[in-house]
Amino acid sequence: MGDVLAGFHAAWEFESDSVLIRFERGIRTPKLLQALGERRIPLEAIAGVTLTQGKRGTVVLHIAPRPGADPLMEAAAGQLKETSDPYRLVLPADRETLAEYYADELRALLTGDDTPAEQFLVAPPEAPLHFKAYDAKASFDGKAVSFRWFWTGASSAKWKAGDQSFPVTGLSGVEWRSPEVFEGHLRLVRRDTVGAQPAQPDQDPAAVVFGLGYGPVHESLPFAASVLAAVRAAGPAPAPVPADRRDPADIAERIRHLGELHEAGLVTDEEFSTKKAELLAEL
Repeated sequence: MGDVLAGFHAAWEFESDSVLIRFERGIRTPKLLQALGERRIPLEAIAGVTLTQGKRGTVVLHIAPRPGADPLMEAAAGQLKETSDPYRLVLPADRETLAEYYADELRALLTGDDTPAEQFLVAPPEAPLHFKAYDAKASFDGKAVSFRWFWTGASSAKWKAGDQSFPVTGLSGVEWRSPEVFEGHLRLVRRDTVGAQPAQPDQDPAAVVFGLGYGPVHESLPFAASVLAAVRAAGPAPAPVPADRRDPADIAERIRHLGELHEAGLVTDEEFSTKKAELLAEL
């Protein structure tokens, strides 16, 4: 088709094999949509199209993505507010006829396949990505997720565990809970803990918690989607290999950090001695 249909906060460009969605930048556009910028939705990722009456003299053109086709929607798990749904195009009611025309044209190109996609068909937000949670700075470089704890927000359990780095090859999934719906958090599901009872997010070194303006949807959800896509792309976990001896410099740095926790009163004398001995045994 190649035509463009502009609505409030977004414009859809209809192409022969996809729909290119460009989101406006402005104070009225939801922050998540601004953060996404634009998204290309292949036709094979679309299950259907609807046109319904909206609020206050508007109509809504909506794409229904196939389950499993979009890492952003998989990570969101139904928690997005309607106004932040990237698959909705809101138009003035006087453009209903034009919107119906484009809806019919798009339906004619679809196969009607609503079965779960075997792989992600929509590109995830690109790494590197980072955001500030309440208890840590989370970073993702495309290969590993890192959590660097904040002194003012992290629990003693996380301080004792130390800053964390998780290669995507050691993960099986991501759990994201919106700060707008639940007590929000981002938890990395590790392959070696699948099926185990997870700790509370504020006690789990594989999770960061949101709150008080930290971990907003427009930052934490694209992050979660990017990690989830990388985990899926990594495939099954590789066969284990014999562990090499630890780098002495790394051991020394861990002991130094442990000493700081001990001096701050976050680690007892007994815990300090035990952990120090374990680290020295790795040399």
